[in-house]
Amino acid sequence: MGIFKDSGKVYKPAPEVNLGADSDEFYIHPEVKAPRVAGLLVKIFVWILELPIIGAIVLYILKKDNLIHKLVSFAEIPESPVFTSTQNWEDIPEQNVNLTKPELSPVERVREAMNCLPASLESTLTGEFSLGFKRWTIRDFHRAYTTGEASPLMVATRFMSAVKECSGPKLNMAFFISYDADDILKQAEESSLRYQQGNPISALDGVLVAIKDEIDCMPYPTTGGTKWLHKQRGCKADAACVKQLRACGAILVGKTNMHELGAGTSGINPHYGSTRNPYNTNRVSGGSSSGSAAVVCAGLCPVALGVDGGGSVRMPAALCGVVGFKPTSGRLSNSGVLPLNWTVGMPGILAATVEDALITYAAICNQPLQGQPIYSQPELNFPLLATTHTMSNIKFAKYDKWFNDCTEDIRNCCDQALQLLNKHYGWKTVNVTVPEIEEMRLAHYVTIGSECTASLYKFIENIKNTEIGWDARVALSVYGSFSSQDYINAQRIRNRQMYFHKEIFKMADVIVTPTTGVTAYPLQNDALESGELDYINGAALVRFSIAGNFLGLPAITVMVGYDQAGLPIGLQFIGRPWSEATLLHLAFAIQAVCSKSYTKPMVCYDLLKKF
Repeated sequence: MGIFKDSGKVYKPAPEVNLGADSDEFYIHPEVKAPRVAGLLVKIFVWILELPIIGAIVLYILKKDNLIHKLVSFAEIPESPVFTSTQNWEDIPEQNVNLTKPELSPVERVREAMNCLPASLESTLTGEFSLGFKRWTIRDFHRAYTTGEASPLMVATRFMSAVKECSGPKLNMAFFISYDADDILKQAEESSLRYQQGNPISALDGVLVAIKDEIDCMPYPTTGGTKWLHKQRGCKADAACVKQLRACGAILVGKTNMHELGAGTSGINPHYGSTRNPYNTNRVSGGSSSGSAAVVCAGLCPVALGVDGGGSVRMPAALCGVVGFKPTSGRLSNSGVLPLNWTVGMPGILAATVEDALITYAAICNQPLQGQPIYSQPELNFPLLATTHTMSNIKFAKYDKWFNDCTEDIRNCCDQALQLLNKHYGWKTVNVTVPEIEEMRLAHYVTIGSECTASLYKFIENIKNTEIGWDARVALSVYGSFSSQDYINAQRIRNRQMYFHKEIFKMADVIVTPTTGVTAYPLQNDALESGELDYINGAALVRFSIAGNFLGLPAITVMVGYDQAGLPIGLQFIGRPWSEATLLHLAFAIQAVCSKSYTKPMVCYDLLKKF
């Protein structure tokens, strides 16, 4: 454990830190010193921050009070910096997987993934478990289209009617920034014709998929949740992941809402409306991939794409009660994704079920990885989900102080789910210490902020501040205050954390945590026009997400229950690099155990029931 000298922490070398359960490592609970402000107060705060001298003083005080100076800026760190989250390939065998051949097409990979699925979820369960509420899945739509029970055109028409209804003044869900009815109908007609001719491209043919408005998808502009970015950066082609989905026949139904520039965790957007949580429309959906999580939760799409730079797929997935999957950094291509944070952000998947996450993952894998020699290419394994129950000797690493740093409802629910999982499958929990959690959160914040500033500089210098939302202006002011010393020290902390996590994965297969520290909190009226600054809830939401982004590790969240207000709770598994198949196995196992408790959201559409 480091000691404090002057204004900066003195870190001891990483190999000297005890990672065992008996470690004396001090856990720092985030004591965020910033009150919630919205409406007129946030506007006044922005005006102060943007004053030439006074603003700099206020930013200095904020960083000092919130320990950025002590733990990052002025810290003495023995390790050298590591500037990327790229992870080397290590040949660590995974259980019960199908090794796919390199250079398969997206359609061929989807076929391989379909062969890894059980006949049905029910067939994998013992008599102890039964299904609760269940959304329609990719396989459900594919079967309905194949049998003629429904057609992609019929489903697309129903989808547009539902979007119109939920976008009206009564619900005002704000799921989408843009969607083109003519383009959707054209795709649906082409897909319907393929089914009529008996030649669907893949199981994804005719399946509705929504795309976060941080990812290029023709014919839409890519706004990043702003009113100005798309005017300076045109969308000229599909992003790589979108291109692969289109090649599989998926119907791309539009661009989902998001927190402006991804610079927040609530999903409140003053330009396009605040995405509401389908479980309770007076609660936030989480961000920044708010619309993508909410459309899946509401049954409008079985799958949506998001971007995860700091938990931005997993947090809204947990708050909306769906699956959120972020693979290893590099596993999915970033081509065509807004370059807001180069070393921590990447596409991610939001899905109704783990099976749907697997199918979509198979379609959009970046395989083989560009720029890497063939001998160092990581294997691409798909989990044989019909055999998950036969996996043996799985070990979950749990750091109690960290795991328990959440609300009582979340702590109890996640702990009970983990115990049930171990009891049912015969797996074990290993107590460990994950050192310097708060230090990692702040180092990630410095990193993502610095990279966002560098990425947007050429665009922002050409626009007026009034074109940017109030809360985004605060974020950009803070981001722009970080120095080269801040950034370099953050990368030194990244190096330490990579070492710590590599050592922990020698003791266990995955790290287990709640996904968020709080459930969906109230969406307050004073934030709708101005946005809000709520760093206390923000810190609680990101508390368990950072390792996936800062260290490039794969992570997945699955709903395991609800709090006393009926709001979803997610459990997260963080895996060693390139172990996506193992994560999907474990997510499928917890889904099977907990699905009996699933309940229907307040806002939910049934796109197959009427046919």
